[in-house]
Amino acid sequence: MPLSRAQVQHIADLARLELTDAEIDRMQLQLSAILDHAARLQELDTEAIPPTASVVPLANVMREDVVSPSLPREAVLANAPDTDEKGEFFRVRAILKE
Repeated sequence: MPLSRAQVQHIADLARLELTDAEIDRMQLQLSAILDHAARLQELDTEAIPPTASVVPLANVMREDVVSPSLPREAVLANAPDTDEKGEFFRVRAILKE
């Protein structure tokens, strides 16, 4: 299905593209080739092919969400640059002023 220069110019206008005459000629050939290829694909018999969202089988790659023991608080806070007076929490510099 060959496109006319006017159709290519209309498509360029819709895409807000300013094309030169040489670019319009090149796009006319390339877009026509794309439409010809799509038309050939429409000729394929796909009645026996079930609809699918993906051509490869999908599998969950996430691990199971299982509770496991965590580090003791003392071990975690041992690496902190600063903690509160009781040594229970991280202390960070305030980044917002009231």
